[in-house]
Amino acid sequence: MISLALLLWLLLTGILSFNRVFQNTLAIPPRLALIMIPALLVIVLLFTTKKGKAFTDALDLRKITLVHIVRIPVEITLFLLASHKVVPELMTFAGRNFDILSGLTSPIMYFICFKNSQVTNRKLLLGWNFICVALLLNIVVNAVLSLPYPFQQFAFDQPNIAVLYFPFTWLPCFIVVIVLYCHLAAIRKLLKGQSI
Repeated sequence: MISLALLLWLLLTGILSFNRVFQNTLAIPPRLALIMIPALLVIVLLFTTKKGKAFTDALDLRKITLVHIVRIPVEITLFLLASHKVVPELMTFAGRNFDILSGLTSPIMYFICFKNSQVTNRKLLLGWNFICVALLLNIVVNAVLSLPYPFQQFAFDQPNIAVLYFPFTWLPCFIVVIVLYCHLAAIRKLLKGQSI
C-alpha cells in the first residue's frame, strides 16, 4: 500500500513536472509550493493519527538511518546542476549546502549506534538526527529563496530553476519529504525510548 502510494505520488508530480506546470513562476501561490502541501500533510497525519503513529513506530530505526545515504548522490547532482548553470552554487557543498555530511555520516552512525537489535548510543543518534534536520532546513530555505519567484532573495544571477523541470522536481517533492520524515520518525522513536 505504501509503495503504491509513493509510486502514484512520483507519477503525479512527474506528469505535472513533465508538462511544465511548475515553470510558471508568476502563479500565485507558486505551484511548486502547492504540490508540497499534500506531502507535508501526510507527514502531519503520520504523527497525529493512531494508524500513522503505529506505522511510524513500526519503522526499523536502522533502515531509516541508512536511508540518508541517498543525500550523497543528491548533493553530487546539485553540484553538477550548478556546473550547468541551472542551480546556484550556494545550493552545493561548494556553497552554503553542507547536507552531504548527513549522507556521509549516515553509515558511520549506523555502525557506531547499533549492535544487533539494540541502539547502543541513543544520545549520539538523537543529536545526529537533530543536526541533520538543521542541515536539511538550511538547504531548503536557501533553495526556496533562490527560486525565480517574487520572493526570491538569493542567487539573482543564477536562480534555482532545475527543480521546476522534470525529473528534478522530485528533489523537493519526494526526496526532501522522505528524508525529513525519516529524521522525524527516528527522533520520535529515540525520544520514546523504543528499540530498533
